[in-house]
Amino acid sequence: MTKQNGYRLLGFVILCLGAVIMVLPLLWMLTTALKTNFEAQQAPPVLLPHHWQWQNFKTAWQAAPFTRYLWNSLLVAFLVTISQLVISTLAAYAFARLQFYGKRVFFILCLTTLLIPGEMLLIPNFVTITQLHWFDTYRGLVLPPLANFFSVLLLKQAFESIPTAIYQAARLDGAGDLRCFLSVGLPLVRPTLVTVGLLQIIASWNAFMWPLVATNSEQYRTLPVGLQSFTAEAGTQYQLLMAASTLAMIPLILVYLSGQRYLIQGLSRTGLKG
Repeated sequence: MTKQNGYRLLGFVILCLGAVIMVLPLLWMLTTALKTNFEAQQAPPVLLPHHWQWQNFKTAWQAAPFTRYLWNSLLVAFLVTISQLVISTLAAYAFARLQFYGKRVFFILCLTTLLIPGEMLLIPNFVTITQLHWFDTYRGLVLPPLANFFSVLLLKQAFESIPTAIYQAARLDGAGDLRCFLSVGLPLVRPTLVTVGLLQIIASWNAFMWPLVATNSEQYRTLPVGLQSFTAEAGTQYQLLMAASTLAMIPLILVYLSGQRYLIQGLSRTGLKG
């Protein structure tokens, strides 16, 4: 075996170990969801249930208003993603292709917002939505997360990767800034748009701290907050908690699998390879 093949084999083994480490908690959650209450709490732990308890999923779903939680998560994720795509594409195109006074300074100021931890914004955002009477409303859930410059940064790099000659050819044909944006820029950055959309859907779906702070009733709870409340309601019935968690993950997994190709392609085009 050559030295290069040895390195490849070592890399393959490391990747396999990493995959096992990532998948193992998901498999444990699924198997626990199919156990009885006794098996879920048994020590040493039981790897596989003796009898598959498929009814745990139905019991967990009916134990709390998860239909309402699911609808809230879908609605918030959809509104935040669509709104952020519109805002981010317009801002990114302006930073990438338009010339205006103070452009560089304004871009640096916006870029510094990425250095601020999200936890530091909880109190200011909470005070703001309270004064605007948006607490425990969809507006309070949707509007604050729109201030995300990371999406603008990804799309700006995508717009800048388009050759200038393409824009110049469009302008020679009489296209203005808006036509260049709609007919030239957007079609060519489609993979990055899908990437930004997928990342935002995942972030909105998994968001816990802000929905917990911004809501106080079951009517506006999202799935992560609902699962936290379900923990107290279910008590030590871990099999029901794992069943509810599995159901909450299914939509996100389907979305990720359907857009995985675009996600990898978009991240590769912007130079943010994992």
